[in-house]
Amino acid sequence: MLFKEGTPLYATELERKQGETVLYVNYLQASFVPSIAESAAVMGRTVDILVENPEVSRIVFVQQRNYHYPAEQVLFLSEIARLFTFLTKQEALLSVQRLSLYGSVAEVHSDLSYLMNLLRQDPLGCYAELRHRIQGLRTQLDSGSVLNTSALVNYIRLLERIRSLLEETMLVKSALALGTLLTGRESYRSLFRPDVLPNFTFTRLVTQFPSNATFIDQYDLQGDLETVTVTILKRAEDPKYLYHVMPPEYSLSEEHHLLLNLARTVLTEHRPKAEEFTDPEKTRQVFFNVAKDLLSELAVNKHIALTHRELVKLSHILVRYTIGFGLLEVLLLDTNLQDIVANAPIAQTPLFVRHQEYDECVTNIIPSYEDADSWAAKLRLQSGRPLDEANPILDTDLVFGGVRARIAAIKEPLSPSGLSYALRRHRDQPWTLPLFIHNKMINTFAAGLLSFFIDGSRTLLVAGTRSSGKTSLLGSLLLEIMPKYRTIVVEDTLELPVDALRKLGYDILRMKVRSALVSGSTEVEAAEGIRASLRLGDSALIIGEVRSGEARALYEAMRVGALANVVAGTIHGDSPYGVFDRVVNDLNVPATSFKATDIIIVANPVKTPDGMHSVKRVMRVTEVRKHWLRDPLAEGGFVDLLRYNVETDELEPTPELINGDSEIIKNIAGMVKGWAGNWDAVYDNIILRGKIKQEIVETAIRLNKPQLMEAEFNKLANHAFHAISDKIREESGLPLGEFVFPAWKQWFYEAVQKG
Repeated sequence: MLFKEGTPLYATELERKQGETVLYVNYLQASFVPSIAESAAVMGRTVDILVENPEVSRIVFVQQRNYHYPAEQVLFLSEIARLFTFLTKQEALLSVQRLSLYGSVAEVHSDLSYLMNLLRQDPLGCYAELRHRIQGLRTQLDSGSVLNTSALVNYIRLLERIRSLLEETMLVKSALALGTLLTGRESYRSLFRPDVLPNFTFTRLVTQFPSNATFIDQYDLQGDLETVTVTILKRAEDPKYLYHVMPPEYSLSEEHHLLLNLARTVLTEHRPKAEEFTDPEKTRQVFFNVAKDLLSELAVNKHIALTHRELVKLSHILVRYTIGFGLLEVLLLDTNLQDIVANAPIAQTPLFVRHQEYDECVTNIIPSYEDADSWAAKLRLQSGRPLDEANPILDTDLVFGGVRARIAAIKEPLSPSGLSYALRRHRDQPWTLPLFIHNKMINTFAAGLLSFFIDGSRTLLVAGTRSSGKTSLLGSLLLEIMPKYRTIVVEDTLELPVDALRKLGYDILRMKVRSALVSGSTEVEAAEGIRASLRLGDSALIIGEVRSGEARALYEAMRVGALANVVAGTIHGDSPYGVFDRVVNDLNVPATSFKATDIIIVANPVKTPDGMHSVKRVMRVTEVRKHWLRDPLAEGGFVDLLRYNVETDELEPTPELINGDSEIIKNIAGMVKGWAGNWDAVYDNIILRGKIKQEIVETAIRLNKPQLMEAEFNKLANHAFHAISDKIREESGLPLGEFVFPAWKQWFYEAVQKG
């Protein structure tokens, strides 16, 4: 709460940040709701403040709710304040010298004082009154009954000048354009519409739909005993959709607002220590319990009846706005969102989101400087990483409830306009190969081939541009590792679905290392983390992203054969040679060491012809051969096994793969009894794996059971495939698809029927 108890009514406070000045006015003790549109006194008082503070660009009336008037509405009154100043000070309109030009000093002074007061409190009424006065005085002049015609002519000219100046203001022009120049205060209701905010946050929410927007879609998000309505709108002049969200805290009763304001004041006196954030979920639960007790006690003291459901709902809101991240958490409830962006200057720009169906959208949320600073402080505590002028970049993760997100923050001097944030929301459950088949990122054959490579203990790099889906694809490949094998995951920002895999029974260890963007942290360097993983026994090794010096350690591990299982990671690059160039030239890995890479999977967004939409696709699967010396591209070291056809929107096998000319696949086959030199059996196994994934997808769609494509069932299906393959291998020598697939299919339908 900005104003403390005992602050005088109508007290003001100015806050100057990022090139704008915000005026806060205390209305906490007022017995009425402050409204520029409804109250002449409030409008007059606001104009007086603007006379003294002409640089103000936004105004907030602070009460149990905050009433925020944005810059375009404040500008209406700023012009009126400037006109009032010009007339009363520069023109000295009420001075005796000026008044004597217009007749009786006392009468004219009284008349002009009334008009100037009306200008402050009701500019549109003043304009209408001036028109009426001028018309009446002209009639009086024309009648010839006036003794001092010279004084009356001067006075009419003065009033006409004031009317002309007033007519040039945006307020009058807008009212005339809208046809709302009515009597009383009705005219102002369409011109002054504040954003109504809870007192415990200064983040603005534009609650009303734009008048020129077309309704597109609407759906609800389910939070903690609360429903959040999301509406998708489209404005003809805006290429982006409007993502309009209405959280419950913006529609609470006055009594509930009072309880939250009082409780927040108490809770903010406790500053959580860094060690309390080592387990954010536990900290949130502790604060939630404290919030419930506190709100319950305050409700009794204030004689406010609260149901248990209301108490729980208010407690969750209180946690969200004390140790949480406010409206960011509301947005992160939406599983349709992939990215959330807050650009600097943060209080002058709405949040932008990337929607799964509607692509880039602008939201109705405009964060505040206060909330942005609060987020930065919490991120520093949770991550243990600095965010200051010496370290203007912070890359970390955000976890609450079942929501996981990666969050990057930058500030001055890197961001000259102040704090900026970018959040990448991770899917609640891990991606699976069937899910990627369903959304056409890969096809059936590609899924079978990738599964084959994982079982063949190959080294893979998933490459792509930003937002290409490479981390999600790597997460789906983790599910293809048999749970009986140990997996070590090394990340600087926790993005891979390790917790979900652990709950599914996977033998998995996560290691968190220092970000390449951070210096002086107590965290272990990524390279040392990789070397430490080699001392932890035989394991599959997964690197969240190959960014910096850890690349040398990774390739050292691959070259010496320290790992007898799959090694995989993600890296930025839009082609196999782009990956080679980054690893060798940017990350200083010797060119010959790069040969330890077996497979490069390249994923990139593909834009539609209109340029308005994009879809994620795997563009190619390439094997790295070992015969080249200096340049794999020039010496034929890169051989595509799958290549994307933009016309058919499919990954298609290349002639090299179809004809069995793959050294990596031959190498895998050479280690399996019955497969060495038997290309047909190997190819059959790849197709078999793909058929199983496709069967899952088709059945899930046909029976409307999308859960069949999720991680839990994927694990069961993979286990059944391996168990059935092993049994048939013992019986007939080779796990051929003609025997394995029918047996697996029988298991599959029995499992589906059991639910």
